[in-house]
Amino acid sequence: MPNTFPTRALLLALSAALLAACAATSPGPGPEARQALAPTGKLRAALYPGTPTSILRDGPGGAPRGVGYELGKEMARRLGVPYEPVVYPKNDDVLKAVTTGEADVAFTNASPARQKIMNFTPPFMFVELGYLVGPGSPLTSVADVDRPGLRVGVTERSSSDATLSRDLKNAAVVRSTTLKQGIDMLAARQIDAYATNKATLSEMSDTIPGSKVLAGRWGVEHFAIAMPKGREAGMEFARKFAEDVKAEGLVKAAAQRAGLRGTTETP
Repeated sequence: MPNTFPTRALLLALSAALLAACAATSPGPGPEARQALAPTGKLRAALYPGTPTSILRDGPGGAPRGVGYELGKEMARRLGVPYEPVVYPKNDDVLKAVTTGEADVAFTNASPARQKIMNFTPPFMFVELGYLVGPGSPLTSVADVDRPGLRVGVTERSSSDATLSRDLKNAAVVRSTTLKQGIDMLAARQIDAYATNKATLSEMSDTIPGSKVLAGRWGVEHFAIAMPKGREAGMEFARKFAEDVKAEGLVKAAAQRAGLRGTTETP
């Protein structure tokens, strides 16, 4: 009669491992959470182009990449609903879509002002804020920027606009409606520096030969998942998702695929 002890022991070990894995797996969302997160039956993720924190495309018809795009796709998968990425021209449009409920989630800076008009999960990523200067600029660090006569570009109604309009005492703030307009303004020397997170600045710099991101930082953006107010039934799942994708390395992998630069471990 064959010895069955090793087989039984192996089966017991496999069963124990399977039970442990099931216990460690977070439960899927209940119907109330799924309805709160995807009321149309799809997860509508609001994105805007030109930055690896949201969405980038490699030329016409190229495959999309970006931290926001990938996290939205993974969130929809774990929710068990179709994914519907919605790309808006600029970040201000993204924020409006979340506050009105036109979009279900966005992946953006959880500034104090935004926390008053939308709900946020804990941060999943921190990105430094800095300045981009054009070719031949004498500026070398963030400490050089706040001087009389200097013009600092920002995206209109962005968190950088709100912060620097308050904090810069000498330099003038000049607003652009889109990142593309900001690139054109810097290339045409209509501004001396452009301010936003370093992930976006690095992408902008790639399009302006001789430009550079200045050393140092003037702040840090806390990227988190934004949701419309009134969707509290979905917050527990969203919070757990934000924690899990960070712990599992999915955020880091998405950032690497998007070529995202400027992240920091120190908020």
